Amino acid sequence: MGIFDIIGPVMIGPSSSHTAGAARIGKIAREILNDEPVSAEITLYGSFATTGKGHGTDKALVAGLMGYAPDSGTIRDAITTAEERGLSVSFQASSLDMGHPNVAEIKMKGKNGRMATVVGRSLGGGRVMITEIDGFPVEITGEEYTLLTNHNDVPGIVADVGKILAEEHVNISNMRVFRKGKGTEAVMIIHSDQKVPESVICRIKEGNKNINSVMTLDII
Repeated sequence: MGIFDIIGPVMIGPSSSHTAGAARIGKIAREILNDEPVSAEITLYGSFATTGKGHGTDKALVAGLMGYAPDSGTIRDAITTAEERGLSVSFQASSLDMGHPNVAEIKMKGKNGRMATVVGRSLGGGRVMITEIDGFPVEITGEEYTLLTNHNDVPGIVADVGKILAEEHVNISNMRVFRKGKGTEAVMIIHSDQKVPESVICRIKEGNKNINSVMTLDII
């Protein structure tokens, strides 16, 4: 970890973990929902639960859900802005040990009916890790271009997607597959050096009937 990781990014608020990190968790959650959120149930764990409100964690999470960056001056008024935009947000604190001091779980619904549940950790210095999406264990930092697939756990998916990306000159920096169980559902996370074009996403969707959905996340 370098000195700038410790100091953290430019932000609005007293703590990079509780404010900048929280805003990034909210913003990544919004990207994963891939819809304009209209409701969110947020559960805070660890120090997020005990001291988060005083540090502005609640406001930062909501600001991120609305698409604002950690250094945005809108964080202070995020709760009021959310009400004006028709975003209903509820908070609860939990004493459950999540294995990390700064954890938030966000259950979201979008205006087009999409739903998603995201669990994220604030690691310090504004750095975050998304550890769960809809019950799947994952590892997403938002620091690289990311492609996610939800697919049936059958042979050939990794090869098919990798072949398409190679043909389209998309360079993969790393790839991981997470699954709930053998032969069930799986999630593949691919980090790349460049953003994956929409035309490539369409090729991946249409290239294998066992791929249920494909989405991308920009650098947050």
